[in-house]
Amino acid sequence: MLEVRKLLEVGCYDGVHMIGIHGMGGVGKSTLARAVYNSLIAENFDSLCFLEDVREKSNKHGLEHLQSILMSEVLGKEEINLTSKQQGISMIKCRLKRKKILLILDDVDNLEQLRALAGGCDWFGPGSRIIITTRDKQLLATHQVTRTYEVRELNENDALRLLTLKAFKRKRLIQIMC
Repeated sequence: MLEVRKLLEVGCYDGVHMIGIHGMGGVGKSTLARAVYNSLIAENFDSLCFLEDVREKSNKHGLEHLQSILMSEVLGKEEINLTSKQQGISMIKCRLKRKKILLILDDVDNLEQLRALAGGCDWFGPGSRIIITTRDKQLLATHQVTRTYEVRELNENDALRLLTLKAFKRKRLIQIMC
C-alpha cells in the first residue's frame, strides 16, 4: 500500500496522475485498490468514485451504465441517463475537467473501457488521481499509464501467515505435533 501511495503523490497538485495496479488474477489488486481508496482522506478530493468489476459490468450492462454511475457519484446526482457511449465521454470531459477526483477503475480488461471512462488526463481537474486495476500490463502501456505497481503472489511463508490470520484469527501458526 505504501508503494502505491508513493506513486499517487496525493499532496502534489501539478496535474492528473493515472496509476496502474497489475498482476495475475486473485493476487489482491482490487483489495489493494480498495485499501488505498479507504485510506485516502476524502478532503483531498472534490469527489470519490470506486467503479468495481468494470469488465463484468461493461459486458453485462454496457459502458454507458458505468459512465452514468461515474457521473452520478462524482456530481452527487441521483440518476444520469446516457443514450450513448459518446455522450458519456463528452459529459465526463466537460463536467469533470475542473473537479479534483479520486477514481478507481477496478478489473479493466480492454482499451475501450479506459477510453470511455478515463480517456485522458485532460478529462479531470488538477490533483485528480485515477487508479486502474488490471491483469494486463500491456493495456496500461497502451493507454500511456507509466506509473505502475505489480502485485506479486505471496511466498510460501507469507501465504501461510495470511491463511493463519484469516482462517484461525491468529498471528502465529500453532505447531501441531503428530
